[in-house]
Amino acid sequence: MSKIKLVAIDLAKRCYQIGALDEHGKILYNRKLSPTKFAEALQQLEPTIVAMEACSAAHYWGRRLIALGHEVRLVPPQHAKAFRRVHKSDAHDVVSIAEAAQRPNVHFVPVKSIAQQDLQLLGRIRERLVAQRTAVINQIRGLAREYGVNFAKSREALLEQLPVALADAQNDLSPIAREELRNLLQEVRCITEEHVEIMKRITALASEDPAYDRLRTIPGIGPTIAPALLASIGHAQQFASARQCSAWAGLVPRQNSTGGRVQLGSITKNGDRSLRVLLIHGARTVVRWADKHSHPQSRWIKDLVARRGKNKAIVALANKIMRIVWVVLTQGVEYDMHKAFRAQPAS
Repeated sequence: MSKIKLVAIDLAKRCYQIGALDEHGKILYNRKLSPTKFAEALQQLEPTIVAMEACSAAHYWGRRLIALGHEVRLVPPQHAKAFRRVHKSDAHDVVSIAEAAQRPNVHFVPVKSIAQQDLQLLGRIRERLVAQRTAVINQIRGLAREYGVNFAKSREALLEQLPVALADAQNDLSPIAREELRNLLQEVRCITEEHVEIMKRITALASEDPAYDRLRTIPGIGPTIAPALLASIGHAQQFASARQCSAWAGLVPRQNSTGGRVQLGSITKNGDRSLRVLLIHGARTVVRWADKHSHPQSRWIKDLVARRGKNKAIVALANKIMRIVWVVLTQGVEYDMHKAFRAQPAS
């Protein structure tokens, strides 16, 4: 019997499609297994290369397979899809995963550790709480406005002014409106308390990694972004360069070049959207305070704002921050402004 060179797996909720290729690229088998038989098949499989699509449960099975001595390659879904030559089915997906796993330039997804997945889980819960709180606050504003009651723009102002409005008998709020708005206010307070507890857990877990404190030395990287970076890229060893790390986050210009003519457009927006949004928000904060300082970083920002405008400068700074993150994580150093930003003459 031919020796198995690569095993490709298509993960699903209730069944698993598994296929094996020999050293000549011939498909030895491609069959569907139940969860029980799938686990048994993995135990009997000799150490080899195992490829899976980076989807739900892929990191769990990746850790189990690594423990059994296999080399795990998690293929990004867009690359697996690109090699599907016929109609979609589990068997065809296995073939496309196997094809993608053998290509030399495919950037595989590293298998996440338990700590990374815990950080990612807490981060996703935090995002849901923030979105939920924002939705309730917007509903409060809209409902109160129907009765002629308006609040200032910030969340803090609303939480301060709403109890006053509820106690004011002179406004046009009806008894039903007062009761329901009071319930919504209590809901916002409960969500805020839960958000505070989630942030404490995120900070405590992230602080166990020494890289967390080094990331916090980078301007624009705070207690929310640093854990998100550790959850998404770990220590960034999977990237060969800082530009590759930034390109993964979708912060480099889209290229459309031909015949030696280079055309660059807007950013690609590839990768983790949530992480990219956080990085841009962090960069926006740094740009907002640039006028208060005269060090090389602020001079670099102010020069870029003058040449390209504020919005493009924010995205460019987010791109640079991601490159700095790669250096800090891979080299185990703290942020050095004078190395990161070329000194600009003071105006």
